[in-house]
Amino acid sequence: MNRTDPPRWLRWTLAGVVAVLACLTYGVTTAKADLSLGPHEATYAVTADDSLVADLGPLGTVVTDSPLPLTLGVRITVHEIPADLSAVDAASFDALAGDLDGYLQFFDSPEQTVRTVTWALVWDAVRGTGAAVLLVVAAGFGVRALLGPARRRDLARALAARTWEITGAVLVVVLVAATAAASAGPEERATLPASPVFEGTALEGARITGRLAGVIDTYSGQLVDTYQANEVFYAGAREKLMAAWDARVAEQEAAEGGRGGAASASPEDDGYVTLLVVADLHCNTGMTPLIRDLADRLRPDVMLNAGDTTINGTSVESVCVDSFASAVPDGVPFVVADGNHDSRLTTATELANRQIVLDGDVVDVEGLRILGDRDPLETRIGGGTVIAREETPQEAGERLRDVACEAAGEPGLGGFTAEDRVDLLLVHQPAVGDAALESGCLPFQISGHMHTRIGPEVVGYGVRYVNASTGGASKGNTSVGPLRDSSEMTILRFDPEARRFVDWQLVEVTTEGEAAVSERQAVPPAGVLPDEVPDDAPGDVPGAGPAPTSAASGN
Repeated sequence: MNRTDPPRWLRWTLAGVVAVLACLTYGVTTAKADLSLGPHEATYAVTADDSLVADLGPLGTVVTDSPLPLTLGVRITVHEIPADLSAVDAASFDALAGDLDGYLQFFDSPEQTVRTVTWALVWDAVRGTGAAVLLVVAAGFGVRALLGPARRRDLARALAARTWEITGAVLVVVLVAATAAASAGPEERATLPASPVFEGTALEGARITGRLAGVIDTYSGQLVDTYQANEVFYAGAREKLMAAWDARVAEQEAAEGGRGGAASASPEDDGYVTLLVVADLHCNTGMTPLIRDLADRLRPDVMLNAGDTTINGTSVESVCVDSFASAVPDGVPFVVADGNHDSRLTTATELANRQIVLDGDVVDVEGLRILGDRDPLETRIGGGTVIAREETPQEAGERLRDVACEAAGEPGLGGFTAEDRVDLLLVHQPAVGDAALESGCLPFQISGHMHTRIGPEVVGYGVRYVNASTGGASKGNTSVGPLRDSSEMTILRFDPEARRFVDWQLVEVTTEGEAAVSERQAVPPAGVLPDEVPDDAPGDVPGAGPAPTSAASGN
């Protein structure tokens, strides 16, 4: 080896660093993710031009600052924009306005979309980098085997003298390849004026090109006005909710003689398990900050979702699931029974957010034994309601009853013998739980679906509570924007020693943006089982009244 040649260890180190850098550049600059932008499916791809460019096809582009670090940018290719859209007219705006809910969801929580997209792109970049590294390593071993020892020594001597030139050349190639991914030059971007209609919104400073600029200039005031009204409404409601909560806590502390027995009391204070219940959110992400604030103040042990987190269960609504998941405090389990407006895609997103999605088995959460399952029906706007599984709601209810009765043990005098009896049935449609409540095998049920609060009331030998819509959804109206109906959440406390729910408390936000937190109210006792339970099937326990019916509507 020539005296001026770098040592072997340095050559290998340089080769390794350059190879990893090249692989990382490839992984980052080729990262893509298929997610959503408002109501549309969209492909996100990393570029190197330090801008976020939304390509809307024939409508034009939206250009704004990139949320990614360094000089990385993102190009968004939005799908489902008609290719034959050739003029700015009422028809083109009507097509966009038809997706107003989706646009409002994006405007309402753009940071959630950015966070979801960023993580998806980072993960794809890691996978791309890893694949490139494996390919380089495999190619290196392959070339090494083909060359043989003598030829490798000859090449090593020849390349050693040119170590620095080769390293510099590879770095130049990597740099050129990275910058070639840019979607628009800085001169082009500098010529685009910022659209004034977005001032004060999440898209402030965005530059618009093409026909979309005409649509924005002509009609965007309607969308921006709606967005601003949405922001004002939920900001005010959020402030009033916290004021109502603090006032209620102060009253309860005073009533209990300052013993720390407020509604926010922790399990260490009273031994109870505190639960916060939401239902029928229907993608109204405007409620996310309010849910988050309440959860932060309450410090629940468990949060429950009685289903219908989305509107149509589509992939573009995954951002709604992500948004609501961000309202759950760290370390608090979030248990979900998916509803008829959810889908398997919804379930996958919930599982990705580490939520506990019920699937017909009993789960133990913070000492509470919970049984539940996804809704047997699926409802799609414009497509009606169909049976999504190989069973009707009645059959699903009978199956859950059998699971509850198996856990309850053998009937005995005045009750059941097993110690691991199910404490709670969480299902979306109330009627699905009728069989279990009438059997006496299960003492308490929580549901949603009806968009109105019912109970808690005795049904059969148990108690049922139906939570109203937390998203403020009402039949025939959108759940996005300022509330069209009151939003309700419920706080329940469970006594793990007595194995029963003790009391409940209602949290309500009205359509006027007012908020109220009720006093704690005692949960009525469940129906008393007969002294002797016959050996018939669990569902044939005498004395149980007829099942309250609930139509399988598209709520």
